[in-house]
Parts: sequence; C-alpha cells; structure tokens
Amino acid sequence: QVHLVESGGGLVQAGDSLRLSCAASGRTYSGRTFSRSAMGWFRQAPGKEREPVAAISWSTSNTDYADSVKGRFTISRDNAKNTVYLQMNSLKPEDTGVYYCTSGPVRGTYDYWGRGTQVTVSS
Repeated sequence: QVHLVESGGGLVQAGDSLRLSCAASGRTYSGRTFSRSAMGWFRQAPGKEREPVAAISWSTSNTDYADSVKGRFTISRDNAKNTVYLQMNSLKPEDTGVYYCTSGPVRGTYDYWGRGTQVTVSS
C-alpha cells in the first residue's frame, strides 16, 4: 500500500512563496515504488472541483503545469528521499485551496492520493 503525506501549507500573503512536500512510502500491489511512479499535485478551492496543478514523470525529465501556474510553480522530486516538492512563488489569492499529492504509473493517471495540505493566500 502507498501512503502519501503532504506538508508545507500555510497562510501567506500575495507575492510570497511556499514549498510543499509530499513524502511517499510503501509500494503498490503490483510492486511499483516511488522511484517508478509519476507524481502530481492537484488543488481544490472552496466550491470548486479538484484541478491538476503540476506533474512529473518518474525519471524527472518530463513535467507538466497548469497554465495558471506556469512560470510561478516548479515541481521536482528526490527519488533518494521518496519525496516530491512543489515550489510555489508569486502566490496569488486564487492559488488558495487544499493541495493534494498523487502518484500513478504515468502522468495523468493516478491511483493513490494524500489527504492534502491547506494553502491560503491573502490579498
């Protein structure tokens, strides 16, 4: 079983930065480990559907970003530490929401989710 635990959320002002972390442990029933998993970050604002924010392939060579965060957010991973990060710069109030970490066999297909960490950006 895979466990994902997010951390690093908080209350910040517009223009500030935050770095979210997601620590992974365990393996899937098929034997897939963190180092062979694509990882993603999603967010959900109050009253809105969960939306993808960023994703990274297991090899770190491929990343995807939502248009709304391109140039401000950076996803990265440290396979030695079983951790994926989301560096968020120039935060805006519309970035407010619960941020979820997720893993899967390829980018865009996810089968495990963390419980989320709250990010609140005040204007």
